[in-house]
Amino acid sequence: MTQRIVFRTAEATVFAAEGQFTDAMPEIVLGMVDGPVGNAFANLMGQTAGHTRMLAIRACNQMVKPATLMVPKVTLKDTKNVDLFGGVVQSGTADGVLDSVIEGVIPRELANDLCIIALVWIDPRCAKDGNLDLQDMYRTNYEATKLAIKRAMNNEPSIDELIANRHKIVHDMFTPGA
Repeated sequence: MTQRIVFRTAEATVFAAEGQFTDAMPEIVLGMVDGPVGNAFANLMGQTAGHTRMLAIRACNQMVKPATLMVPKVTLKDTKNVDLFGGVVQSGTADGVLDSVIEGVIPRELANDLCIIALVWIDPRCAKDGNLDLQDMYRTNYEATKLAIKRAMNNEPSIDELIANRHKIVHDMFTPGA
């Protein structure tokens, strides 16, 4: 019998190419559709102004499994950001989910029984960047989605790793006592 996955979380950051604002840093929760993650998934299906939620699809009529709901971390204030979210970011996220099944990170037999909620970052500067590299944006979202799913499925980082690094690693945007 395949394991029952009730509630797993993870995050991952994949940095953009030099000169791009296309860093990807999804935060995910993954679990069974008939558990707390499935309940949250269903409750998030409504829309909130500026926070358009979308299912991860590879193309029209090609929604990935496990069903994945993408929720932007920032307010999408214009059509360009919505188009990026529902285009290149959605594509990278969806491919990352499907490849996680293909590669066995998510057991294939659980593809219809699990769901994922992915909080997805889009730097608002991307919409105004005349040199925006859509391939890099795809790459970062694809790689970060796969890494977050792998971490969730493996319960990474472990509590031992976190304790060992407590005084060695600091937040990228703030150093206590500095």
